[in-house]
Amino acid sequence: MLAMSATAQESSEPKFTIKPTGRILMDGAVYLGGNDDYNADAGDKKFVDGVAIPDLRLGVKAGYGNWKAKIDVGFGYGKVSLKDVFIEYDFNENHLVKAGYFVPQFGLNSETSSSMKPSYEEPSSNEFFYANPRLLALSYVFDKGQYFAAVTAFAEANAMKENATEMDKQGWGAQTRLVWRPLHSEGNAFQIGCSLNYSTPTEDDHSAFSYSSNFPSRVSKVNLLTANIDHARGLFKMTPEVLFIHNNFALEAQYYYMNVARKDGFHNYRAQGAYGLFRTLLFGGIYGYSHADCGMATPPAKSLELVLGYNYTNASDSRAGIFGGISNDASCTFNYYINKYMIARLRYSYTNVRNRLVEGLLSSRHVNTIEARLQIIF
Repeated sequence: MLAMSATAQESSEPKFTIKPTGRILMDGAVYLGGNDDYNADAGDKKFVDGVAIPDLRLGVKAGYGNWKAKIDVGFGYGKVSLKDVFIEYDFNENHLVKAGYFVPQFGLNSETSSSMKPSYEEPSSNEFFYANPRLLALSYVFDKGQYFAAVTAFAEANAMKENATEMDKQGWGAQTRLVWRPLHSEGNAFQIGCSLNYSTPTEDDHSAFSYSSNFPSRVSKVNLLTANIDHARGLFKMTPEVLFIHNNFALEAQYYYMNVARKDGFHNYRAQGAYGLFRTLLFGGIYGYSHADCGMATPPAKSLELVLGYNYTNASDSRAGIFGGISNDASCTFNYYINKYMIARLRYSYTNVRNRLVEGLLSSRHVNTIEARLQIIF
């Protein structure tokens, strides 16, 4: 009886687990017509055909009972940088708390990492509106049935690079993601939601905001949109979302709105944007749903996916006297899910920008881009 009791006590003790993680992205890109209006004297960067490894990461995940932790280090372009560094406690399957340096929930794109975007790169609007940065944050997530909610308090991202004395002052903010999903099963899902964010200034002694995005490619990095908003008091942004899945078809879309309140008699700055993706599995099964991520699951192995996307961003506000540019991006992407760890992607996109009055940049540019990527994630 004593032996049986000892065995039972040992089996009830949580097990400590640890496993390595990593990813490698290998890209190649050809740019067609992108330098027709290029002028080096203006300060714009040139589109250059080439190859790159834009993301290379190594890390480790650990677990003990209800506790989880992760450390992830990036080596993209030969530069070392911290990625995810957090600890998580799962009260049960419906409630969790996470603290550390990670991407908090805000919109649909927070449920996929930078390398898992179905459109190859994240939508330009998502990048410009700084929707999914890594932040030093504390987050609570509720996930049960038809409802998903996340609430996060955070400090500015520079808190991971500089101590408080060096920064003199830390910016802070809070945000939430609220989702209703009456359908959320494999091959049959529908959800609508909205994310809200309030942040204090982080630039120029914490009196300004700086927002920008590049043309959607990481082989050549060329500026697309830029908005520097001075005399800032605070920022509010929101993004409604919608997701629909029916067997091997899916549609996802988001709208972005941002308002920067300004002081000293300056007009508030407003910007907006939107994107939509039509996705279909040409062969290989049907789409699944990831409950914990509140979004689509990675398609099954040996499946081929077609993704058609369009993105519009307006970063120019004449009343505020800030002309960051107006951009359009149309794309067609093929994703072949080789196996559990490997994905091959091929993308064509046409991207343009106009109405951009930023020192050192041309007022308008455009480019046709053909890109290919092989990625390994474990």
